[in-house]
Amino acid sequence: MEINFDKTSIIGVGLIGASLGLAMRKKGLCTSIHGFGRREGNLLRAKEKGIIDSYSLDLKKVCEDSDLIVLSTPVGVFLEIVKNISPYLKKGSIIIDVGSVKGRLVYEIEAIMPEGVFYIGTHPIAGSDKSGIDDARPELFEGARCIITPTDKTDRDSLEKINLLWQKVGSHVELMDPLKHDEIYGAVSHLPHIIAYSLVNTIGEINHEYIKYAGQGFKDTTRIALSSPELWRDIVIYNRENLLRLLEVFKGELKKLEEFLKNSESEAIKDIFQRARDLRHRLQNE
Repeated sequence: MEINFDKTSIIGVGLIGASLGLAMRKKGLCTSIHGFGRREGNLLRAKEKGIIDSYSLDLKKVCEDSDLIVLSTPVGVFLEIVKNISPYLKKGSIIIDVGSVKGRLVYEIEAIMPEGVFYIGTHPIAGSDKSGIDDARPELFEGARCIITPTDKTDRDSLEKINLLWQKVGSHVELMDPLKHDEIYGAVSHLPHIIAYSLVNTIGEINHEYIKYAGQGFKDTTRIALSSPELWRDIVIYNRENLLRLLEVFKGELKKLEEFLKNSESEAIKDIFQRARDLRHRLQNE
């Protein structure tokens, strides 16, 4: 199957949206790319960099007659955006998102789709603590995993096209149930972000001046605390049920370590560290 999304609209021209636009252009998967965002200055720079062909602060103008609409904003505004653009979408157009939370949000978006317009939830695992267009590049998705979260209502032709789109830009695609997606990424992504933010704030509670003495280990551990607070606020709210359960497990691990420290149980502490080290080694072999 060959694909070409003649008019592609990117709603939220940041790192992921801009990189996808660049990758699609490089691979010949679209004819023109149109951008929407809150800050005209950012959109103008995106046009000057060749990321988009045109932009507007009017959602209707950007999305009407589009073949592909990419939601690349904080997930908390996805539903509002879809409601606003629905009257102007042509039949056969496809909406995808690149958010890192799916779950119930996938079903909520599906429920408000206009007749003849199709939605596919996607999550490219290719982000970073950077969020701007200056770090956008067409190679961002090469070798990265991309999770697609179809449901029983998903249009199969549209699913095939989006599957191929992500493969064409270099991703390894995996289909996954939306709720399972949030269980997994709650554990391996959302929880670590919460912990990183909390760890940095803990230093702030102790003494703000201590931060200047932090070495590479602290920087590596807390790098993701540089991520967009607005973006991650929405993610953790949407995945709160999973995260509340995960936080209980995490607190249990801390409690065990606390008890061993109180009792100076050095071998038990070593066992905890060894178990973590062994599991972390598996990640290096993935």
